[in-house]
Amino acid sequence: MARTERPLDGEDGPVLRFAEDLRKLRQKAGTPPYRELSKRAHYSSGALSDAAAGRKLPTLPVALAYVRACEGDVDEWESRWHEVVGEINAPEVAEAPDEGPYAGLAAFGEEDAEWFFGRDRLVDELCERVREHRFVAVVGPSGSGKSSLLRAGLLHARATGLRGLATGPVLVMAPGAHPLEELAIRLARLSGGSAAAVLAELRNDGVLPAPDGLLLVIDQFEELFTVCRDAAERARFLSLLDTAAKVRIVIGVRADFYAHCAQHHELVGVLRDAQVVVGPMTTAELRSAVTEPALRVGGQAEAELVSQVVADATGRPGVLPLMSHALLETWRRRRGSTMTLAGYEAAGGMAQAIAHTAEGVYDALNEDQRRLAREVFVRLCELGEGTEDTKRRVQRAELDPEVEPVLEQLAGARLVTLDRDTVEITHEALIRCWPQLRGWLDDDRENLCRHRQLTEATTAWESLDHDQGALYRGTRLDLAREIPPAHLSRRERAFLDASVAAGKRRVRRSRYLTALLVVLLVVSTVATVYAGRASSQMTVQRNAVLSQKVSAEAVALRTVNRPLAAQLSLAAYRLSPTAEARDSLLSVLAHPITAHTGTVNAAVYAPDGRLLVTGSADKTVKTWDVNDPAEPVELATAQTGAVYGVAISPDGRTFATAGVDRTVQLWDITDPRAPRKITSLTGHTNVVYSVAFSPDGRTLGSGSYDQTSRLWDVSTLSAPTEIAHLTDYGSIVKQVAFSPDGRTFAAGADDRTVHLWDTTNPRQTKLVTVLKTGHSDMVPSLTFSPDGKLLATGSDDRTIRLWDVTDRAAPKLLTTLTGHGAVVMAVGFSPDSRTLASGADDSTARLWHVSDPAHAVVRAVITGHSGSVQSVRFSPDGTRLATSSTDRTAQIQDLDPDKGAASVCALPPPRMTEAEWAEHFPDLDFQPPCP
Repeated sequence: MARTERPLDGEDGPVLRFAEDLRKLRQKAGTPPYRELSKRAHYSSGALSDAAAGRKLPTLPVALAYVRACEGDVDEWESRWHEVVGEINAPEVAEAPDEGPYAGLAAFGEEDAEWFFGRDRLVDELCERVREHRFVAVVGPSGSGKSSLLRAGLLHARATGLRGLATGPVLVMAPGAHPLEELAIRLARLSGGSAAAVLAELRNDGVLPAPDGLLLVIDQFEELFTVCRDAAERARFLSLLDTAAKVRIVIGVRADFYAHCAQHHELVGVLRDAQVVVGPMTTAELRSAVTEPALRVGGQAEAELVSQVVADATGRPGVLPLMSHALLETWRRRRGSTMTLAGYEAAGGMAQAIAHTAEGVYDALNEDQRRLAREVFVRLCELGEGTEDTKRRVQRAELDPEVEPVLEQLAGARLVTLDRDTVEITHEALIRCWPQLRGWLDDDRENLCRHRQLTEATTAWESLDHDQGALYRGTRLDLAREIPPAHLSRRERAFLDASVAAGKRRVRRSRYLTALLVVLLVVSTVATVYAGRASSQMTVQRNAVLSQKVSAEAVALRTVNRPLAAQLSLAAYRLSPTAEARDSLLSVLAHPITAHTGTVNAAVYAPDGRLLVTGSADKTVKTWDVNDPAEPVELATAQTGAVYGVAISPDGRTFATAGVDRTVQLWDITDPRAPRKITSLTGHTNVVYSVAFSPDGRTLGSGSYDQTSRLWDVSTLSAPTEIAHLTDYGSIVKQVAFSPDGRTFAAGADDRTVHLWDTTNPRQTKLVTVLKTGHSDMVPSLTFSPDGKLLATGSDDRTIRLWDVTDRAAPKLLTTLTGHGAVVMAVGFSPDSRTLASGADDSTARLWHVSDPAHAVVRAVITGHSGSVQSVRFSPDGTRLATSSTDRTAQIQDLDPDKGAASVCALPPPRMTEAEWAEHFPDLDFQPPCP
């Protein structure tokens, strides 16, 4: 039975009278159910019911849809609607927002619902999804109106009990740098408890302590990938969302972070089954958004203005904040109560209004304030890597006190939004549309990235009560000191000053200890051995200590003065080939490749050793002639889409890429100067993370975030076919590899297992065993040794495990290698199987002696990258190692320190001077490393 509508008092005002008349029209039409009206009107039954509820005047499109569905006179009712607007406008003028009825760059809040027009259908769709699903994702490009939809649409409906949503507790947040802390703070506010206690519960119990019926809205969800640096905290946060069965969750995420979300199994089902896409407005919706806010406050918009704004906005993604800001500026230039086309053009139109406003505010500042404004805006931007730059929420404590007056002026123009503790750019449209800001961000991105790392390090140092261990040293300190002092805050200057002072103390202490050790050695030796033998032993030990000290100094100098650092490393190694000297020399022998603009996820040698192929998140694969590793020559660039993995066929004529676009691409590199795309292999339903060729080149394996691996027959490259679809994983497949004999295919998964498959006949692939690795975290890297006896697995638990796989049905753990300080992202064996290379998130690559695998030991630690090492690959002759990194570079390392002299001395001048020698080797005669 249809629900009875509550009675209305037609004497209560124009809105109630209008609603009462709508009900009479429905009665005249035979009182059709609202479900039937919905079918006729193409609006939800909730929107039509609200139109006749009398709570507020319905929008004109909704009112006319109601009338058409009841077969009323549309022209007559449109006139009546405008009459009602005329009646209610005068008393509501005083209730309009102080600066006008448009939001500008800001999102509409829950309290702004009465000014939120043009999204009725989308609000209906979102509310329907929330009723039907526990976890919903709102996806759209920046500027599509996601935040306004969540607040003025969803939250308003929840608060008022409209559109079929029950009222109840609501929690709204953005992830920020520490999503667990943000969640704990808001849960504590909701319950009146302690944030610290809630945080402990979240971390220890893995359960979200929330009241029944809680609606958790997480806006700007992309911050989980752009601002949160801790992968472990990100994983715990996602796990909490996944297991919070009694909480309804809605996330708002930018469309260009869709692939990031799809890499996490907790979000895959949400994106597949419960997604609301925020697309562009229709023409009618745009007209409503332009005209109705003005009408609500007794104003109007010229027909020419409406036509121009609609034309400017139609078909443009991310246009809504630009439109809203242009309308706000037009409102400020209105004639009487009429918004005009002339006012719109004077404001700069949709394309220039934001830039005009920003430039006007910036130009009004004095010189010192402009400098401060630049620092503020740059700090408020998160630099994208393969994605657009985004806004960054900053704690006000990060800024110097003298910035406050500038912030107030920027906030007055709605360019930034101030909270009690934070400040952020009001909308990312400012980043896209203000050329001045774009120039600041593009001029020196490398230094800006270093500055951002310095800011984070400063915050960590302060949170640790100025712990000396948190200070910069070595290369990081040298790079940070290149940042112009004028761009640093007082906090950052204090951090750098403390780091420099600590470095000087270490040098003094090192010299003192060196001298003391020499004295002690002399005393000890004189007391225990004959004078001649004592003298010799003392010299050896002194040289070892001096070699270690100079090696450390060379590492610190590497980015400042590479030729001097290389010569110091060589001299230290010749003086005494200590482990520190060897590591230092190997590190300075690295030859960087710097042409990519995003993370370099792969660097792979071709079988001839002359060609290197690099794949990057910047959507390119590049080919390089590395016959002379000191001078790599870029041969070609292939546009492939963002790349996670690259494999080269055994004959060196083809490479395959694993991509974010869910495909595997095959490229002909018979002529490496002109790579030619052959085809794309489709079938995976999520990001493809890795690819590998079988030893005979006839089969290609791939692993994907869709929790499957696949085998492809590529014997005929022009017509490859899928021959096996392997689905027994239950979690993301990160890395795949073939054994040297081609009989085994290995796939490492996020559930800490490695699946070993029999590929003797790839068309009849069978599972041999599921190796439970014993790692305490996921396995993103694995590889077979070329002799086929060993399998190495690298894990997020910071360890590497070596396995005897001579019996592939029963692999045996031989040893666990420790030493890396972060996730082990890559492993690779040398051609003779005697050395294992590993790369990790700690920015280092390590070489391990594995001739006796059960007693493997570290051979060298190679530094040089400033970001996570994503791949390691030996050259076919084993004399070099190619690495790639999130620092947007690849490097080629010469691995024989005894042959390093030629490489060091081939570096450009200047040569080490006698004064420089005396500074580092004060008690030794001058012996120039390079003649």
